[in-house]
Amino acid sequence: MTFAKLFSAAVLTAALSFAQYKVSPAGPPPAEASALAGALVQDGLKVAKPDGSTLCEIWTVATAPKEGTVEQNATWGAPQGTLLGVVRAPARWSDRRGQTIKPGVYTMRLSFYPMNGDHQGVALQRDFAILSPAAVDTNPAALPAFDALMDMSRKASGTPHPLVLSLWKESSALPVAVEADGDTDQVLHFKVGDVPVSMIIVGKSEH
Repeated sequence: MTFAKLFSAAVLTAALSFAQYKVSPAGPPPAEASALAGALVQDGLKVAKPDGSTLCEIWTVATAPKEGTVEQNATWGAPQGTLLGVVRAPARWSDRRGQTIKPGVYTMRLSFYPMNGDHQGVALQRDFAILSPAAVDTNPAALPAFDALMDMSRKASGTPHPLVLSLWKESSALPVAVEADGDTDQVLHFKVGDVPVSMIIVGKSEH
C-alpha cells in the first residue's frame, strides 16, 4: 500500500473514531404501540448512528413512576415491572449481552437482576430495562413480577435469556445526548417523565 493510501486510511479511521451518535425528535409513538400511546410522550427521541442510519427510537412514559424504597445496589425506587416506555428498532440491534434485537417495537420495563451470584459483575447497579414485544405487552398500568417479565421478554429474544439494556437513575439532569463511555459503550442520557436516567444503547458486557 502506498503512503497516500496509508495516510487516507489513517484519516478515515480517525474520523470514524470521533464520529458521534446524535439525538433528534422521533415524532409520535408507533402504531404498533397504540394500546400504550395514552401513557407515552407524543414526541420521542431518535438516536442516529455515526453513519446517519437510525439505531433506535424511544418514547418514554409522560409521567415518572412513583418511587418507594430503593433496593440494595439499585439506583431507582420505582416498582419492579414499571413501564418506562417503548422502543422501536428499525434494523438489527444488540442488547447488553450481545443478543440480537430484531427489527420491531418493544416495551421497556424496569427490573432488577437477582442478588444470587449469577449476575455478579454485569453492571455496577442492578437496574435494567427489559424489552418485550409491544404486541403482547399492552397494559401500561401492569407491574409484572420478575419471572413473568422475564418470560414475556423471552418472546422477543427467542433465547433462554431476556433482552436487557443497562439503565440507571442519575442524581441530576444531564443534556439529552449520547456520550461515549470507554472504548465500546455509548450511553444515552434522557428523562423518564422528570427523572433523569442513562442507558447503555451500544456495548456488550463481558460477564
